[in-house]
Amino acid sequence: MTKIYATPTALIGAEGTTLGPTDWLQIDQDRVNGFAEVTGDHQWIHVDVDRAKDGPFGGTIAHGYLTMSLVNFFLPQLIEVQGFAHAVNVGADRLRFLAPVKVGSRIRGVGEIVSVEEIKGAIQSVVRVTVEIENSDKPACVVDTISRYFPE
Repeated sequence: MTKIYATPTALIGAEGTTLGPTDWLQIDQDRVNGFAEVTGDHQWIHVDVDRAKDGPFGGTIAHGYLTMSLVNFFLPQLIEVQGFAHAVNVGADRLRFLAPVKVGSRIRGVGEIVSVEEIKGAIQSVVRVTVEIENSDKPACVVDTISRYFPE
């Protein structure tokens, strides 16, 4: 269920709030191949299904940066901030890849609001997103996303 904040200032004091989980998303070979096409990363562990069967993961795996980029898919399912003139993605901190995402597996996002502060007339939030792998003890990745909301 998406946590909704009516205004950016409503985020103030929300540190420690748990967000999610999101719906599960299946990672298929077409998605991995598409990511390889747009990034130019055609490493065999991602795109060569036959060779990868004998590789270290027993099959193809998603690119780490594909997994990280799907955080942008999960964020709107985790949190919605309303009532701003515009917002910007400032960046990310503390990105860690902890487990490979095997093609065919399902992932989802869970979040936590880590910090909220006023910066240069805007409200900046850091949301830590953990990408979980179904039936795995280890998450695929953890990243602190940084968003800045400019009030109306």
